[in-house]
Amino acid sequence: MALPFEVLFAFFITSVGFSYTGRKHKALLLDIPKGGPRNAWQVAANGGIATLCAALAAVLTRGAAPSHLSFALLWGFAGAYAAATADTWSTEIGSALGGQPRSIVGLRPIATGLSGGITLVGTLAMLAGAAWVAFVFAVALPQSSGRAFWIVTLAGTAGALADSLLGATLQSIAFCPSCNRPAETATHSCGTQTTSWRGVPWMTNDAVNALATLTGSVVSAGLFLAG
Repeated sequence: MALPFEVLFAFFITSVGFSYTGRKHKALLLDIPKGGPRNAWQVAANGGIATLCAALAAVLTRGAAPSHLSFALLWGFAGAYAAATADTWSTEIGSALGGQPRSIVGLRPIATGLSGGITLVGTLAMLAGAAWVAFVFAVALPQSSGRAFWIVTLAGTAGALADSLLGATLQSIAFCPSCNRPAETATHSCGTQTTSWRGVPWMTNDAVNALATLTGSVVSAGLFLAG
């Protein structure tokens, strides 16, 4: 059973490309990391679940015909990358072009770029990102393209929404005592060391991303098995 590595490239190429959207505007954001190359934890958070699905599928099909479970893992692979892509497109495009974000919980205005925020532009980008990976996956599986497209789009959207909900509720958020505002960095842009404000200490942005891709993977694999 051949894995559709086109899905990986669909995530990687577009995510890198959209990271350049509105770079001057993003550089002015006060409360979030300024970007740059992904570190090992960020790579693992976005691609770890998909890699695990691919590895398990390879083990299950080694020397044997692909099983129903193997195909479920294949769909889980696509669902994980659909969630990662939907979240990345939403964050990159929404931060650059979305205007004033509101928390997904309570809809109160929050600083641009902080986890848990949503905008109309960012939401549309989220749906487009999920649909993009679903389209690539559907092309790779022409025998079930229609079903593949809708299931993976739904899975990617579910994963990205899980990311926003976790970001607004359980993610660890810091606070800058000098600027009197929340932040996502150990040192705020003003140079002040931030203090813990809310959330679960170990629930970092990387942990939230990993759980979001897990959600996308489980939803995609589960809907495949249910059908």
